[in-house]
Formats: sequence, structure tokens, C-alpha cells
Amino acid sequence: MIDPVALQVGPLSITWYGIIMDIAFILGAALAYHNASKSGVNPEHILNLLILIIPAAIIGARLYYVIFSWENYIFDPLEAFAIWHGGLAIHGGLIGGFLAGYFYIRKHRLDFWELGDNLAPSIILGQAIGRWGNFINQEAFGGPVSREYISHFPSFIQKQMFIGGQYHHPTFLYESIWNLLVFAFLMVYRRRKNFSGQILLFYLGLYSAGRFFIEGMRTDSLMLGPIRVAQLVSLILIITAITVLFARSKRRVKAN
Repeated sequence: MIDPVALQVGPLSITWYGIIMDIAFILGAALAYHNASKSGVNPEHILNLLILIIPAAIIGARLYYVIFSWENYIFDPLEAFAIWHGGLAIHGGLIGGFLAGYFYIRKHRLDFWELGDNLAPSIILGQAIGRWGNFINQEAFGGPVSREYISHFPSFIQKQMFIGGQYHHPTFLYESIWNLLVFAFLMVYRRRKNFSGQILLFYLGLYSAGRFFIEGMRTDSLMLGPIRVAQLVSLILIITAITVLFARSKRRVKAN
């Protein structure tokens, strides 16, 4: 097992999880700034948005996770603040980031859809990188697999996916790869998009489709009774993305 602590400085522990999440945020911010500059959006708005979105996303991701797994914190409420131990739910981060971003956009009367198109590739890239933080913490893994199956993966993944005396599906890796494929698609398609908001909606639909199926393989899903919360939210996002895509596409056709 990989030591989750990358560096110990006196009483301060610097974890791999924190390092990986920092890298995800930095690369995502740099990409969003670059995309905005190329598309005619004032990149200063991107920086201002990120100042609001990043902390809001972290708070939302942690709050969402804690709400749906409160039984783990009821006897130690202070642990709910220990985000360096893992436990950030992506959907909660999206909700928190969306609310903060929407507040800023409304205040400054900006184009929501155009800004969304610039931010979407950065979000999915950050998600792809962030899944490796789950790998370090041995989170977001799937059900048991055979030694023969896991042997198709690099040895460091095999060792880290040996949990509780058996090997498990590296679902963190499946989602990371899917997210990278979605990222590549968005980066290519953004140059030929037909209307503002198309890239953002493609992101929501494609990411959610992959997450829906991969979530079904996981053993640590947040649950709402018998329902996997991530699958329910993913399904809602898929339906919403498809509906709004068709609506905005029809509006564009009528406008022409």
C-alpha cells in the first residue's frame, strides 16, 4: 500500500491526496484561462470565478459527502472537516461551484453559456486527475476481481487494489480514463460548436453517462435507501443535458 503521506514537516502532514487535488485545480485554472483568452472572453473573469468556485466546490463536495455518510461522523464531528483524509463527492463539488459561479455571472451580467463552455474542459480534466487521489487513499474501487483479471494492469495498481485480502476493480482508473476521453472530445469539438452552451451540455451528458455505469461497479457508493445517489444524480443530469441541447439547437435553427 502506498503511504498517503507524501511529506511530514514536523506536525504537518502533506498528503498525496492534497498534492494531486492541487495539481488538478492549477492545471484546470490554467486551461480555463487559456481557453477564455482564445475565445474572446475576458480571462480576468475566469480568475475571479475560480477564486469563488474552487473553495465553493471543495465545501460543496465535502458537505455532500458528509450528508450522505453521516453515520461515519456522528461520533466524531470534527472528522467532517478533515478533507485531507479523502471524502469529496464530485457531484457536491459541481453543485457548490455552480452556485458560486452563477452568483458571479448574474452579478456581472455575463454570458452563462459561453463561460460554461470555457470551464467545462477544465472541470473534466480536473476530475480525471483527481481520481488518482482516490487511488492513493484506496477509495472509489469496485467489487472483487480475480488475480488473472488484475494482472492486466500495472503492478503498482495491482498492489494498491489489493484491499481486505482480495483484488478489486480499479474503478477510479476506469473513470479517470473516461474523463480524459471526454476531455479530448470537448477540446476538439469546442472549435466547431454550433451554439453557446453546447460544450458545457456535452460535458454534463457524457461525464454523467460514464459515471452512471462505473458507479454501478463500486462498493463505496453513497446511498439514499436502496438507490446509489451518484447514479440518480447522473441520470438527472443526462436527461437535463439532452433536453437543453435539443431546446437550444431548435432555438438556433429558428433564429437562422
